[in-house]
Amino acid sequence: MTTVAFLGTGIMGHPMAANLVRAGVALRVWNRTRAKAEPLAADGATVADTPAEAASGADVLVTMLSDGPTVAEVFAAADVKPGTLWLQMSTVGTEWIATLAEAAEKAGVVFVDCPVMGTKVPAEQAQLQVLAAGPDEVHDTAAPIFDAVGSRTRWLGTEPGTATRLKLVMNAWVLALTNATAESLALARALGIDPQLFFDVMEGTGFDVGYARMKGPLMLSGDYPTSFPAALAAKDARLVVEAAGDAVDVGGAAATLAHLNAAVDAGHGEKDMAVLYRAVAKEDAVAKEDA
Repeated sequence: MTTVAFLGTGIMGHPMAANLVRAGVALRVWNRTRAKAEPLAADGATVADTPAEAASGADVLVTMLSDGPTVAEVFAAADVKPGTLWLQMSTVGTEWIATLAEAAEKAGVVFVDCPVMGTKVPAEQAQLQVLAAGPDEVHDTAAPIFDAVGSRTRWLGTEPGTATRLKLVMNAWVLALTNATAESLALARALGIDPQLFFDVMEGTGFDVGYARMKGPLMLSGDYPTSFPAALAAKDARLVVEAAGDAVDVGGAAATLAHLNAAVDAGHGEKDMAVLYRAVAKEDAVAKEDA
């Protein structure tokens, strides 16, 4: 049986790891905060104290961590054996994915760049979409793992970085939708218009977007249960802006980044990314003035 070491059991990694155990995978898990990994023991996973303990003798390494520097640090600490298949599923951006691929090559590790599309609920339901780029010969080994956590896998060739670049393209769209929804709803309120009319008018039209219907009610209620935290969304928005550089004017992503940063600075970093509405509507600024 293939043994998998899964490093990073946070808001996305935990349900992904749980689905792997349910699929019958022999799984070792590690998380910097051990308490976040321990519940997986009840499902049948082995909880390790260190990345090296999790990776020792494993056939496959999965990383689902917050950013590139963290992945690099944890991979170095894992001391992975040559020949191990590394499925790097974190969103790390173009520069870091190149750095990680280089580290894998030096370690004699087979590297697959494979970020996922989806947030907490799709992760819980094993409905993530896996974007993957790596050697053709590892498809069969990776397939059971990808199938356990997702509903679809898109292989995008063999060059590491291809999947990460597409993930940034998709993130630019998701971030823009979130920000545009916040701006429209905040504008409706500022102009004395019932925000529900925003949803009513677009119903059945070509510009009716399910994502707006998912995030909009959170914005209107002021309750932001975390599907994807604002702090990580800000990281993703920054990666989009950095990847675009001077080649493309990603003003939408830049505006989203500014609003997310403002929300994080106001103490809302662990709330769902929809909390950027507070920055758009200047709710924290008004609250500060009232105080």
